[in-house]
Amino acid sequence: MLPITITENAASQIKALLQAAPQDTQGVRLTIKSTGCSGNSYAMEYIKPGEAVDSDDKFEAHGATLYIPKMHSWMLFGMSVDYAVDELGNARFSFSNPNESGRCGCGESFHVEQQKVN
Repeated sequence: MLPITITENAASQIKALLQAAPQDTQGVRLTIKSTGCSGNSYAMEYIKPGEAVDSDDKFEAHGATLYIPKMHSWMLFGMSVDYAVDELGNARFSFSNPNESGRCGCGESFHVEQQKVN
């Protein structure tokens, strides 16, 4: 199992975001925000000039790079990041995460149970 899988569609969108971003943007970061009724949501953010990236895990696929803060990596190991347009014409990143132990009814937030190691 790969730590993080980035589909070709997601990689193309990451590259497009960086082309449209301010010139000094360092990259794109996938992070976890505390929110929603289930506790967490995924967030894609630009890495601003001067922000540290050396404390992030770095994943590359199809010519794109995605950064993930190490403190969130345990929740995301084995996930797949995709980008698609739905039947209503809405385009968005989607995340298939085998570590999710539940989602809220609307599907916008999720939670992960931390495994205890003996």
